[in-house]
Amino acid sequence: MELAPRPSSVLRLLLLLLLGLSTGAVTARPAEEGKEVWDYVTVRKDAHMFWWLYYATNPCKNFSELPLVMWLQGGPGGSSTGFGNFEEIGPLDSDLKPRRSTWLQSASLLFVDNPVGTGFSCVNKSDAYAKDLATVASDMMVLLRTFFCHHEEFQTIPFYIFSESYGGKMAAGIGLELYKAVQQGTIRCNFAGVALGDSWISPVDSVLSWGPFLYSVSLLDDQGLAEVSQVAEDVLDAVNKGLFKEATQLWGKAEMVVEQNTDGVNFYNVLTKSAPMSAVKSSLEFTQSPLVHLYQRHVRHLQQDALSQLMNGPIRKKLKIIPEDCSWGGQSASVFQNMEGDFMKPVISIVDELLEAGVNVTIYNGQLDLIVDTIGQEAWVRKLKWTGLPEFSQLKWKAVYSDPKSSETSAFIKSYKNLAFYWILRAGHMVPSDQGDMALKMMRMVTQQE
Repeated sequence: MELAPRPSSVLRLLLLLLLGLSTGAVTARPAEEGKEVWDYVTVRKDAHMFWWLYYATNPCKNFSELPLVMWLQGGPGGSSTGFGNFEEIGPLDSDLKPRRSTWLQSASLLFVDNPVGTGFSCVNKSDAYAKDLATVASDMMVLLRTFFCHHEEFQTIPFYIFSESYGGKMAAGIGLELYKAVQQGTIRCNFAGVALGDSWISPVDSVLSWGPFLYSVSLLDDQGLAEVSQVAEDVLDAVNKGLFKEATQLWGKAEMVVEQNTDGVNFYNVLTKSAPMSAVKSSLEFTQSPLVHLYQRHVRHLQQDALSQLMNGPIRKKLKIIPEDCSWGGQSASVFQNMEGDFMKPVISIVDELLEAGVNVTIYNGQLDLIVDTIGQEAWVRKLKWTGLPEFSQLKWKAVYSDPKSSETSAFIKSYKNLAFYWILRAGHMVPSDQGDMALKMMRMVTQQE
């Protein structure tokens, strides 16, 4: 499969015409305004990874004065170039209208569809899917080595990895391998840190905290708490025995017990509710396979019909390099299934290694998230062996305001040396979707722009 780069030389003009905007309004902007490039990298035999880069568009600064942020989506199997781009932080929303809180005003954005088979990334043979975090990380090293080699203008710009959900687990593993590669001189970049958003770092700590969290917000009664706590203990037992595939199946069972006792709470925002039909559908699928149920909940929602139509329609036509036999999201179920043995493995030790190496680590979490609730995040942070943890733990958090004119608290932050933790208020699992202004402010704080 021949996959060649196709930079977009007329994209800005086309989008402006599409949106009915005046092309003359941007003439005072820096020369890189609206510049985008994208390409495939063959990271292994029969494994092709797609990336999409937007150069920062700040009215006062050139892209070279701003950081480069790579965004990694969850799932595994969720598409960064689709969901992260058009639903969270990219320049346009899924209606192709400008996003007011796009991160592009403060950073260049690199969206990567990983693991291979995600989004527009694809494999030619079924044995080419990644099955563990080590493969995910080594694939990304091939992509980043190629990217920075061909885009030397980014080699000295601070490079951050931001992530969400399972993307956070991948970001930790990728971050550690990137740190080693930079130290060894095999990748030339200015690696500045990782940000782990609502991240699946210690899955069992999340599952164990579901019951107490839901009970504390009146979404479980005593009987429900007992049932959820029991299945959570079963998950813990499987993890402790190293039975990770069994733990994955029990994780799926735990979600069903939560659904049944909460009348279908939304795992991504506890103040909303899953649609009754989707709950019924997932229940039927669960009787066939817990893995199918988990895929439907944690990947399908990242590629709803409208977004899928956008990516497989106008976006596919614009990109021009997508192979004929590859559809956006078409291989995501296989991506998810192949990672089954990796889901429930904790990576707390990897975060420890990052911290001890001096890499900047930011943890941020939405207050209303259930699947990766804040209580669970706090639990695994307490397990860190990092030498700075006692000092970090003794600190009092500070309030953060996304609007300086408002007295409404947007978040709390605690920071010591190279570890920071953000509690994002009124946000669920997808922090940038729920609280765009605060997410942008956090990114600017993490990248030392304010």
